[in-house]
Amino acid sequence: MKHSQLLGTVIAVLIIFLCFLPWSYIAEKNLTICGMNANGTNFGKPGLLHLILSVIMILLFNVPEVWAKRTNLFVGAINFSWSMRNYLLVTTCFFGECPQKLPSLFLLIIACLAAMIMTLVPKMDIKKDL
Repeated sequence: MKHSQLLGTVIAVLIIFLCFLPWSYIAEKNLTICGMNANGTNFGKPGLLHLILSVIMILLFNVPEVWAKRTNLFVGAINFSWSMRNYLLVTTCFFGECPQKLPSLFLLIIACLAAMIMTLVPKMDIKKDL
C-alpha cells in the first residue's frame, strides 16, 4: 500500500489519544476506568504500555529500512495483544459487579488491529541487483 506508513502513524497517534479516554464504568463504585487512570482498582495504568509501544511504532513507521519494518511488525503484534489483555482485564466482573464497556475500549482494539495490519503492508522500494 502506498500510504500505509502515514496511515499507520496516524493510527498510532489515535491509540495514544484513546489511552486517555474512559474505557469502562463501574456503577456500583462510581468508578470510571481510563487507560492512564484506574484509581480505585488494582489495574495500575493499563494504557502506559500502549503509549510506549505506539511511540516506538511511530518511529519505526518513519524509518525506511527493512529491519525497522520487521521490528515494527513485532511491536504491532505486542500492542494488539496488550489491547486484548486490557479488554479482558477492564471488563471482567468481580464479585457480581460488572463494568459497563464504553466505546473507546472497542475503538482501541480496532485501532491496534489496524496498526498491526499497517505493519504488514509496508511500502518498500526493491532494488534489483544484476
